[in-house]
Amino acid sequence: MMQIETHVDRFVRNCWYVAGWADEISADNVLERTLLGESIVFYRAADGRIVALENRCCHRGAPLHAGRREGDSLRCPYHGMLFNAEGQCTEIPGQEMIPQRACVRSYQVIERDELIWIWMGEPAKADPGRIIRFEWHTDQAWRKKRSYLHYQAPYTLIVDNLLDFSHLTYVHSTTIGTPSTASTRAQVEPIDGGLKITRRYYNDQIQANRSSIATFQGPADRWQIYEWFAPSFVRLYTGSAPAGTGAHEGRLVPEAMQYRHCSVQTPETSTSTHYWFTHAANFKTETSEAIDVVFDGVSRAFKEDKDIIEVQQKALQSGRPFQPMNIAHDQALVLARRLIQRLLDEEARPDEQKPASAAFELAQ
Repeated sequence: MMQIETHVDRFVRNCWYVAGWADEISADNVLERTLLGESIVFYRAADGRIVALENRCCHRGAPLHAGRREGDSLRCPYHGMLFNAEGQCTEIPGQEMIPQRACVRSYQVIERDELIWIWMGEPAKADPGRIIRFEWHTDQAWRKKRSYLHYQAPYTLIVDNLLDFSHLTYVHSTTIGTPSTASTRAQVEPIDGGLKITRRYYNDQIQANRSSIATFQGPADRWQIYEWFAPSFVRLYTGSAPAGTGAHEGRLVPEAMQYRHCSVQTPETSTSTHYWFTHAANFKTETSEAIDVVFDGVSRAFKEDKDIIEVQQKALQSGRPFQPMNIAHDQALVLARRLIQRLLDEEARPDEQKPASAAFELAQ
């Protein structure tokens, strides 16, 4: 039976997680960030690649990010041990012999779609082909904006929220929700590594925050298509077109307004989460007016989500253990929780035979 946790005891490790925006790390700076309960130090080597090392000297555990850069190496601020970009100690002041165990863990890092992706699982299983793509980040046909939120709540509560469309009517009544959202059932289907959730609205109204930049007047046919990938990645395709012009059959008239959205969550600790997101539009791209208006609404909506999730977290931490009651709208988030649990179980028992498609089995 589904549980709602106030903290996460285990993290899925054999997947690529987002560690930040690629431009957060310049040629000169050092960045510390806690991911999956581990402090990691990031910097760029002379060849431009991003280095990620365990942020704890193997000698006495001092944080390496508090030390200093020396070329492609970091010197510990406590006793001066020097570590190269592979995490190997290359110098111990006052000692010629360097023990084999004088090293810190290094992590595989890839820059893609303006994001930093890090692999914190078994190194041999790190396949770059498994990185979730957000191609519109670098597509000039789309104008985008980005932001970041820090949550005092476990990532699983955020996953629940993202897969639950029914709350939009109530939490986001002045931003991205409409009265019809809560009454429209979603179609949920399995995809490789996750779920696809589709909602279509016929002869509906445009969201309140988008009416000022709309390319047409009157009722609209709208769509919301989520692609969620375990444990915590969302690609969102939304849009609207004049009602009755064939949008739901794949025919988009020039007045159609399309959006792309990226939401990624990386657990910081068992009770806190990093949340990076972008929103993009492919209409009125000659200026920033349209995306500014839309992104303002999205950002306010995400602040509304953060507020409700963090007070939910506090409520869950009080009183006796909580057993949720599921309703019809919870289908996607229940399946998502099952898929996350399956990944955790597979990592705990790596030698067991795995089904050909975990997502397909979940949907039965």
